[in-house]
Amino acid sequence: MTQQTLAEALALTDDGAGGLTARLTGGFSNAPQSAPQERGAPFGGLMAALAAGAMRQGLGVQTPLQSLTIQYLAAARFEDVVFTPEMNRGGRNVAYAAVTGGQAGRPAIQALGTFGRDVDGPVITPLSIRPTPVDELEATPMDPRFGPWFTRHIEHRFVAGPKLFGANAGQTPELGCWMRTADGAPLDEARLLFLLDGLYPTYFTALPAPPIISASVDLRADLLTAITPETSPDGWAHFLFTSRDVGGGWAVEDGVAHAPDGRPLALVRQRRKLMPTRTPGEA
Repeated sequence: MTQQTLAEALALTDDGAGGLTARLTGGFSNAPQSAPQERGAPFGGLMAALAAGAMRQGLGVQTPLQSLTIQYLAAARFEDVVFTPEMNRGGRNVAYAAVTGGQAGRPAIQALGTFGRDVDGPVITPLSIRPTPVDELEATPMDPRFGPWFTRHIEHRFVAGPKLFGANAGQTPELGCWMRTADGAPLDEARLLFLLDGLYPTYFTALPAPPIISASVDLRADLLTAITPETSPDGWAHFLFTSRDVGGGWAVEDGVAHAPDGRPLALVRQRRKLMPTRTPGEA
């Protein structure tokens, strides 16, 4: 069976009834490659990219995306999903939109998008960095026993290694990595949203194996500049993710994305619900 490409996965088709349809396939499953694709669900980064794309395409929005807030209501199935966008308030400078996405009788996501024009004004960029050049780092494919199916569509280059399972114990639980989509296309809005969820939870670096699995509950991405083909022609962006809090069965994690020249591109915050674990001897 031919594998779906990322461009095909991001494609949205007008369904003639006010919605847009995307085809979800198992190649974008969040299940580990050691398990059947059907054991997982469509990757949250893909759902975020489709939600933003549905608002933009369905409502004819041309201005840059400023923020996207998405709630993951339920795991979607690997079949057609319909996104229904709505303009809550339009305007020349700022527009507020919403979208719901799901399958028959099963809502999967709901999202809010803020779009607006960039204008001249004060500039303060304390998040600018000088990252280790990506060309100085070797490709670091995910271990197929652990890495989800969707990571086949991402090229990873870790700045100081993957730091899995306790390498950050007693230290700040953070992880730096260059990523780009495997098609090598220039970075764009959809691919950036896709990549903002492109790594395992950062708390994996602070806790020992086996990994504590979690489900994404919500995600907010703030884009800090318009993404053009000149932003990163080779598709690379540098990401630094940090676990802010883990406890009570929840985890909150932050991330920041930078262009190859060190300019900040986006901030992301994600809340995860940790799956219950059994202690030895528990029935």
